[in-house]
Amino acid sequence: MAQTSTIVNGGAVAGAYRNSLNLQNSAPAPEADKAGTSFAEMVREAAVDAAQTMREADAVARAGMVDKATTQQVVEATIALESTVKVAVAMRDKLISAYQEVMRMPI
Repeated sequence: MAQTSTIVNGGAVAGAYRNSLNLQNSAPAPEADKAGTSFAEMVREAAVDAAQTMREADAVARAGMVDKATTQQVVEATIALESTVKVAVAMRDKLISAYQEVMRMPI
């Protein structure tokens, strides 16, 4: 598996965290009928779910550091977080690839 590294400043991390909180606060109420869900709504819902998974994993990891969560709970949360991040990165890569493909099309 290829390893990638990025250089991130603290301001960018704080801004991303604030944006993830805004996603959850402005999420639409769940509906019983999802047949008419648009692509944008689907992506928004996936982002909200990913941010929530990340917050939950962070909370479990913090609880594990002060002996309020078992090692197994911390490992399970970490695995869920890792899976979520891998899916998010794969989706980002596919979206970028699709965008680049569209930009290469002749007008």
